[in-house]
Amino acid sequence: MNFKDLELHPLILKALDYDEPTKIQLKAIPKIMKGFDIRGSAQTGTGKTAAFLLPALNKLLSPAKESAKGPRILILAPTRELAMQITDQANKYSKHLKRAKTVCVCGGMPLPPQLRKLSKPYDILVATPGRLIDFINRKKVNFARLEMLVLDEADRMLDMGFLEPVEEIVSKTPADRQTLLFSATFDGNVAKLSDRLLTNPMEIVVHAKKEKHENIEQKLHFADNIGHKNRLLNYILREDELEYAIIFTSTKRHAAKLVGELHENGFPAAALHGDMSQRQRTRAIGQLKDGTIRIMVATDVAARGIDVSTITHVINFDLPRNIEDYVHRIGRTGRAGAKGTAISFASNQEGGLVRQIEGFTGQKIAVTEIEGLEPRNKPQFSDKPNNKKKRPNKPFKKRSNWRKRPPRSKAKR
Repeated sequence: MNFKDLELHPLILKALDYDEPTKIQLKAIPKIMKGFDIRGSAQTGTGKTAAFLLPALNKLLSPAKESAKGPRILILAPTRELAMQITDQANKYSKHLKRAKTVCVCGGMPLPPQLRKLSKPYDILVATPGRLIDFINRKKVNFARLEMLVLDEADRMLDMGFLEPVEEIVSKTPADRQTLLFSATFDGNVAKLSDRLLTNPMEIVVHAKKEKHENIEQKLHFADNIGHKNRLLNYILREDELEYAIIFTSTKRHAAKLVGELHENGFPAAALHGDMSQRQRTRAIGQLKDGTIRIMVATDVAARGIDVSTITHVINFDLPRNIEDYVHRIGRTGRAGAKGTAISFASNQEGGLVRQIEGFTGQKIAVTEIEGLEPRNKPQFSDKPNNKKKRPNKPFKKRSNWRKRPPRSKAKR
């Protein structure tokens, strides 16, 4: 089956650069076009965005039921990066349509340009919950003619604490709207939210094909505490094979702190986290691309927009709580067929999480030790380390591309 069989308008089909729909598109598009509420479990890489955007654009080809201002389609996303990606896709698929203006409003960006966009006619509004609440309170958004509400990555929105903002936004929308909710899982609060928002929903479950990342060497170091992690990191960053690296932390506060510690140790580095403006993020990624810095310390919220082909190492200083994020993280290295290395630090209590990651990826992670930096406490589940690495006796040879790198003293060996 191809897209022509899904009864999408020819002007939408004209904008597509592929003919065959993915599983989620094949299952969701016909049901959405018939007006059903949808509860979909679909991960990144399944074509989920097009699954709701294409029928939404098809709906816009019919005249609006109300003549009021405001969006006919509202799409909520947890992060500005995802909101901007959805907006780009909407503009791509609607390039041949006349009534399909898309506006994106999200936090961390200047208010005046977004206010100007909202003051002009538009049809699709892509927004992060916090910024949209701000505009609702300012009475800058009118939902009188809203026909469709989409909640993308609902599990991530709730993890980020957006449950109350989402419910407040939904309370402002018409009761007869069509609602589509997509989430990686339907556990706990996500299930409760979907029960409250959806009316007789059709459930669709499609999982992404697992990437093997065969060109990425995966290693695991067990660490006793944060001090042990810091010593491991200091050693790894001084390896000759490491050229460019992204270090993932669980919080933006720790990301900023770690950047400061790296500078003190002579490693040029920059942070990338949710409190930074889009201009600051773009500048930091640009510095990594042009070699001004060689280390980026990032959180998951900000990391999905990083596409730098020269990254040789990904280091999980903190393991991700969301298992799918592990795949996204390590995928920042080994780009375009190049070899890459993904190194993770785990505490003795995180053995179960390691098992879950291995189960999700279908790959074992090699437990590694560095002589002189072995953990005092080893998890019971782990086998004898299969890749014990011996520390060199010779002092570290200073490389010219690291600025202000202090020599390693004997006391640190």
